Amino acid sequence: MIPSLSIVLILGILIYCFLQQHQFGRLPTGERMEKIKKSPHYHNGEFQNESPTPMFANNKNFFAVFKDFLFAKNKPDGTIPSTKTDLLHLKPTQEILVWFGHASYFMQIQGKTILVDPVFSNSVSPLPFMTKAFAGTNRYSADDMPQIDYLIITHDHWDHLDYKTIMKLKPKIKRIICGLGVGEHFEYWGFDKNLLIEKDWDETAQLDSNITAYIYPTRHFSGRLLKRNQTLWISVLLQTPSSTLYISGDGGYDSHFAKIGKKFNNIDFAILEDGQYNEKWRYIHMMPEQVIQAAKDLHVTRFLPVHNSKFAIAIHPWDEPLQKTKLLSAKEQIPMITPMIGEQVNLNDSLQTFSEWWKRK
Repeated sequence: MIPSLSIVLILGILIYCFLQQHQFGRLPTGERMEKIKKSPHYHNGEFQNESPTPMFANNKNFFAVFKDFLFAKNKPDGTIPSTKTDLLHLKPTQEILVWFGHASYFMQIQGKTILVDPVFSNSVSPLPFMTKAFAGTNRYSADDMPQIDYLIITHDHWDHLDYKTIMKLKPKIKRIICGLGVGEHFEYWGFDKNLLIEKDWDETAQLDSNITAYIYPTRHFSGRLLKRNQTLWISVLLQTPSSTLYISGDGGYDSHFAKIGKKFNNIDFAILEDGQYNEKWRYIHMMPEQVIQAAKDLHVTRFLPVHNSKFAIAIHPWDEPLQKTKLLSAKEQIPMITPMIGEQVNLNDSLQTFSEWWKRK
């Protein structure tokens, strides 16, 4: 009896000590918490989606899903093809996007540099030996980034907010755009709170005279620790004098796409989550058919599917999102672009073409 209790106590102490690491961040406190409590989207001690959103569909539970994941054949054989664009010597007039795999990408718009959900570490887990990047996909590092005018963090999950990457980028980051509560992590990590543009859904931030950021909902959840939904998950629409660009963040399909599409009528470019999905958790990640419906709702001129091709966080084959969504987009005649990791996308060139690079011989 006594040895068993000792083992439990030791394990408890080890887990507690492990959770004290800086990489886990910190839950909102003080004035930030008081502001969160006033949000119309915060009820019963946590942020809520606009529609009821169970974590798992069809009465599935975590253990059933985990069992499927253990036996999934979801990783590539060999190395993923990629290239590298020099981001340190761009002309200020270039309007480009470079995708780094999964949900990380760099943009230069109206002479401003924007970095979204950067993950340059080799894994997306508090345990570095788990959920590792596919061979060939981790081409970029913080050293490859120029000064970042705006860092956008859509939510605080490990595959979107990476502590090691953020700390290496810290000297280069000028401003940070994030949802309510996420700023607590940054302050805990030593960032000046004056750098934070921390917003609720349906709020606006004037970034400069040429770029306006609109913060909108997405249908997802948040959390780096055991307690979920203490910080807000967001999508972001960037409007400039010449174009409108939408960043979906993570999330399941819902009515917010149609509402945004109705308000802006036509969106020139959308970056839509397309990967790490499954019917068992379809409320929090879109299936390929729903990605196409979201593109329709938004009235997009063209879209880039992300959240794929770097990490295996679901049980589908790694290239399935690109294969399925490409076929559906062609059928519905909605232009979908498919740059490989590191390839330059010219945002003002709607006729730019890309290979189906995942179809390797």
